[in-house]
Amino acid sequence: MSIPRTAGMIDVYSALPQPLQEYFVHFPKLVEDFPHEVALSYLFAQIELAHNMTIYCGVVKCHGVDADVARNSVNAHHMTRERFRDLYRLIMDNKRIEAGALEKAISAEKVRDKILHGKTVQNADKREAIVNSLEYATQFNEQVFRDAGFRPFGRLSGFKGRAKALDKSTSRWVLMGIGLISPKKSKVEVGHTGDEA
Repeated sequence: MSIPRTAGMIDVYSALPQPLQEYFVHFPKLVEDFPHEVALSYLFAQIELAHNMTIYCGVVKCHGVDADVARNSVNAHHMTRERFRDLYRLIMDNKRIEAGALEKAISAEKVRDKILHGKTVQNADKREAIVNSLEYATQFNEQVFRDAGFRPFGRLSGFKGRAKALDKSTSRWVLMGIGLISPKKSKVEVGHTGDEA
């Protein structure tokens, strides 16, 4: 496949479903008016936001976790790319991110990482990473909809439905089991009864 120039990247964006165009609303101006690494950085910021929303919405919708507990846990959790993919599998009933989408994400990530580490990157590679990012977002959005019934790239109002949430304490236990919350150290250590003066 030939790598599109700026007009071609705008065409790829224009072919996205409307909610994705709205989600990446600043992309056309960025790709036209600034160096390609600016548009790529913006796409990655939006993708990472959608990844966090996937985990948040996934635990709330699929596991009934209290929304406030889920929000706080996701915000506090250090989420690497690999960690996100592991959490996705855990939350989505052992489903993995599909190979085609994952391939596009990993390819774009390699280019983005080179840019962030001050390495020289060809313009064609930047353009390809931009297109791969947009295509990944489209494919991933549809996979999450199939797996859990919501689309993280877009408006998420009403994503949960009317199901009643677990109480906060039980929600914390669920998130601890998933690995979003670390168990706190006990005040009473092994061998210490708490009776000593």
